[in-house]
Amino acid sequence: MLKNLNPLLSPELLMVLRSMGHGDEIAVVDANFPAASMAQRLVRLDGLSVTAVTDAILSVMPLDDFVPEAAWRMEVVGDPQAEQPIFDEFRTIIARHEGAGFHLAALERFAFYDRAKAAYAIVSTGEARLYGNIILKKGVVRPE
Repeated sequence: MLKNLNPLLSPELLMVLRSMGHGDEIAVVDANFPAASMAQRLVRLDGLSVTAVTDAILSVMPLDDFVPEAAWRMEVVGDPQAEQPIFDEFRTIIARHEGAGFHLAALERFAFYDRAKAAYAIVSTGEARLYGNIILKKGVVRPE
């Protein structure tokens, strides 16, 4: 156990987050996502929700504020404008950690897959809600 760290941040996930550099991306995905076949580095957090894991990650990892978009979700297949309740949860988590200025962008399913394949790591969760997938671009930690 460590003080002031979300206990969902496993040793393996902390190592991945610490190893990432500015501009590297991490995908946090639901239980249906083909993570094992896509990941360069795979962290399994079965039994946890994608929103809880995303919240834990953003408690220690800044999003990139040098680019117009630093967080992406998957579009609903056949209805790219459709909103799922989990999308608002992602927006709330991002706003809590990074402020209201960060936009949750959308990617078509196969574009999302391509971006996840290129990500530094994929975190596979036990999330059962459909479209419970998000990609986050790491920013910088500025000196105090």
